[in-house]
Amino acid sequence: MRPRFSVRTVPQFDRLLRRLNDQHPELSYLYALALRILESDPLNFSRQHNIKKLKDVGPGEGGQYRLALRRFRFRYDVSARGVVLYYCGFRREETYR
Repeated sequence: MRPRFSVRTVPQFDRLLRRLNDQHPELSYLYALALRILESDPLNFSRQHNIKKLKDVGPGEGGQYRLALRRFRFRYDVSARGVVLYYCGFRREETYR
């Protein structure tokens, strides 16, 4: 069994989450699910989650990894035993047109 990662957030993430949660109540469930995933398998070794390592994004540049849950995206960085959440928001709709 892999050791658990500690997950923390930056203030910008907290503001985004509060604002989106007021309009989208399902986000609280998805955030809890994201925390469980990131605590156990942030690098997606099990290949069970929709996690992608983003190209041309370095550590501390707003999230090297993206976790997609339904229509929401969570961007984060992974260090030795920790995960830092930087962003949560909708997927970009114009990408898929």
